[in-house]
Amino acid sequence: MRRRIAGVETEYGIACLSNGKQCLTADDIAHRFFTPVIETYHSSNVFTRNGSRLYLDVGSHPEYATCECDSVDQLLTYIRAGDEEMNSLAICAEENLARTAGSGDVYIFKNNTDASGHSFGSHENYLIERTDDFFRISQTLIPFLVTRQLICGAGKVLRDPHTGQTSYRLSQRAEHVFDGVSSATTRSRPIINTRDEPLADSSRYRRMHVIVGDSSMAEPTTALKLGSTLLILEMLEEGIEVSDFYPQDPIDAIRIVSRGLDGQAPFLLKAGGTSTALEVQRVFCTAAAHYLETRPTDEQTPRYRWTINLWNRTLDAVESGDLTPISRDIDWVIKKSLLDRQRERYGVDYADPRCAKLDLIYHDIRPGRGIFPLLESRGLINRLTDPTEVEKARTVPPATTRANIRGQFVTHCLDSGVSFSADWTHLKYASSPSTEVELNDPFESMTSEIKSFISHSG
Repeated sequence: MRRRIAGVETEYGIACLSNGKQCLTADDIAHRFFTPVIETYHSSNVFTRNGSRLYLDVGSHPEYATCECDSVDQLLTYIRAGDEEMNSLAICAEENLARTAGSGDVYIFKNNTDASGHSFGSHENYLIERTDDFFRISQTLIPFLVTRQLICGAGKVLRDPHTGQTSYRLSQRAEHVFDGVSSATTRSRPIINTRDEPLADSSRYRRMHVIVGDSSMAEPTTALKLGSTLLILEMLEEGIEVSDFYPQDPIDAIRIVSRGLDGQAPFLLKAGGTSTALEVQRVFCTAAAHYLETRPTDEQTPRYRWTINLWNRTLDAVESGDLTPISRDIDWVIKKSLLDRQRERYGVDYADPRCAKLDLIYHDIRPGRGIFPLLESRGLINRLTDPTEVEKARTVPPATTRANIRGQFVTHCLDSGVSFSADWTHLKYASSPSTEVELNDPFESMTSEIKSFISHSG
């Protein structure tokens, strides 16, 4: 059994409205959004005090890549810290607008599509051992990821351009992937990106870069997504076999699954025959549960047991058709219940513009404005993180991974007014560019040599 390192990259949608109308372009509001960052770091692509990365991605999307975390709970806290950082920057942008250009409301959406049909991602990164088994692991992981949307999709109201029908789907990303396994990220957007960039000792590690997942709002959904995937990866690295459910066409299969809310829509298997999302997820969940029974107990065990419990409850609810038991936990279920109440109230179908609006504002992360923060604050959606710990995580890195080194270095430089550069694997003072610290071990949280480098150099 190995320690695990994982991180999540989240791209956010951004907009600025005044009196209900767009008042700034995405580029303009992104510039104002990053003004405090540029003033502090002299760049819009930075590593922050907590060891995470904050930058402006293609298409004027603010992106927050969490620091390296070694548990699901730790990662949940730093994901939420990223949301809080985005909200803080939005507040600053609104204050900037009020001083210089009148008023405007800044919206931050943690979703995966915009009104023009563009898609932006929530990428998961899992550190795995470098072995000859990468192909086997990725091939087994594909059917799990194709069907995983049944348990952790974000939900999406979507109009089919071929039939003209508007319906509710499990996933936002399912319609925007075009390959199973590929080294591309945007051109042919795959389920698993195979670009060999471990951001660690390449002789020992490899990165499993999953780019098909939806951005999750409900923390139980995020925890189930991460916990189930970590368990499956650990099983596969231990050499445990799972039944062959590889789809004949993964892209056809992922879209079939997304359209079948009951998990019963059949898709063709490469080995012959058909399967369904419910069947595949049952097999993986059962295998993970059996593995957990034999796995040595450690600090992750309680969260993994919780994962298996919610995984089973979700599959049971989908199979029975009664989604009430997971109505506070799973994003696509929470959003569907909101949409169903709205449709019943107004006597409309999913094609009604009010459904599209609700679909979008569910993902508004701004407290006091977005639907999700309101529901969560009223206890209608379960929360797993501690707000006090989340606030601390905005400026303090985790003490158990190399993010601790990076975060302490960045904090020292900012507080001392020293120019520096930092990335995932290197730290350097601008005054002595020939001297740098290399961070090739993601599990090394500090050494006496690095502590001396941070304290006395520059």
